[in-house]
Amino acid sequence: MNDLEKAKEMLEKSEYTCVFRNGDSVMTNKKRGVAPLLELLDENKSLEGYSAADKVVGNGAAFLYVLLKVKTLYAKIISKSALETLERYKINVQYETLTDAIRNRDNTGFCPIETAVQGITEPEIALIAIRDKLEKMKNLER
Repeated sequence: MNDLEKAKEMLEKSEYTCVFRNGDSVMTNKKRGVAPLLELLDENKSLEGYSAADKVVGNGAAFLYVLLKVKTLYAKIISKSALETLERYKINVQYETLTDAIRNRDNTGFCPIETAVQGITEPEIALIAIRDKLEKMKNLER
């Protein structure tokens, strides 16, 4: 069983939202959305050589995976724009369900992070847009 298969198995048999694996090195997270990926970027982690398994991958998350330099990715659900981004950056992708776009948690519209990166093609610009959107959402909650 390769790293991607092992990461996928861990994802499916646990409450993790994402699993990262490179040989004996394993990282897991239970946080939702792009939070786990942003944390890794904030810690200056590179996942070069890692395989990742994630429950939901929208285009925002796809850009973050590009910045983290994962080798391969499995997504339970992935948006078409996320798949295009990952393929453009030569990240091998497997998925269970391909959808036009990721819905928000209330299922009342589209995911705000997916919307925030619409029309963006550069991962670094997407990161800025994601952080801006999260800050605006945090300010609305206050």
